[in-house]
Amino acid sequence: MSNHDNHHHHIIPLKVYFRVIALLLVLTAITVVASQINFGPWNTVIAMLIASIKAGFVLSFFMHLKYDDKLYAVIFGTAVFFLVVLYLFSYLDIMTRITVHSVL
Repeated sequence: MSNHDNHHHHIIPLKVYFRVIALLLVLTAITVVASQINFGPWNTVIAMLIASIKAGFVLSFFMHLKYDDKLYAVIFGTAVFFLVVLYLFSYLDIMTRITVHSVL
């Protein structure tokens, strides 16, 4: 008996998909409105936050991470963690190469 024999598929009701797509459309509208407002240095942070929330809903419901084996979520979270670490190290490297110009 293999592991595939014990795997039960979770049937998600169609209304859940409609609610998620409606939420994604609302978040897209919020993204468009937020892009028209100048938040200064927070523009990118706000855009990435909204995009991350949308990606979380897509991963959870349309890619079935919410109902699948939790190991897949751990693997995905680990990959995202190391991606953030890679970006952080790249950012720190770029910041150490920028020269400061004095106006005096």
